[in-house]
Amino acid sequence: MTRELDGYWLGRQPYAAVHALQERLFAARRAGAIPDTVLLLEHTPVVTYGRGARADHVLFPESELARRGVDVFHTGRGGDVTVHAPGQLVAYPILDLAPDRCDVRRYVRDLTEVMRRLVARSGISAGPFEKYVGLWVDVASPERWPGAEQARTPAKIGAIGVRISRWITMHGFALNLDPDLSVFRYIVPCGIREHGVTSVRQLVGEAPSVREAAERAYAILCD
Repeated sequence: MTRELDGYWLGRQPYAAVHALQERLFAARRAGAIPDTVLLLEHTPVVTYGRGARADHVLFPESELARRGVDVFHTGRGGDVTVHAPGQLVAYPILDLAPDRCDVRRYVRDLTEVMRRLVARSGISAGPFEKYVGLWVDVASPERWPGAEQARTPAKIGAIGVRISRWITMHGFALNLDPDLSVFRYIVPCGIREHGVTSVRQLVGEAPSVREAAERAYAILCD
């Protein structure tokens, strides 16, 4: 996906600190001071608003979310509201797409493909779904996936939200490996009411660790 890529594993981090780091790296990449870079991590529980988010897509007041240990953060990425939580692999590529990769749709497809290849290693067939961004799994046949009857079909397993300015990227994707899916009840995920969310563990009964998935994601991004 990229030519030279510095990768950093950050472990479990609060959203605000990593967002500030992204902003610094974004400015440095735009200035040509650093090469293409990706941050790989998992977040402590947080609800994030994208630029297109609607307030009614967050189903609890911020005071109640805070009581439950969930932060709230307004971002400059595209998309609606989403949740990050432990057990979810988050990747934030800080890339310069110029001069030969100046295509937003292609970039989103590339991120989708990274997630698709990751879940394929667990035997899960996934892909895009209709008009929606992200990675989706058809769970119409519950007998194929242990636990799949708990999700509405089709279900989202990976979310994408990016910001691109002067062809420098930030934000990225979040892949559900083994998060507590109940946190998604705090929101209308990505503003989509008619479909649910799922995870690798819910579908096949086990999931790689976030660290292991991060190493695989970095290798794919370097292809």
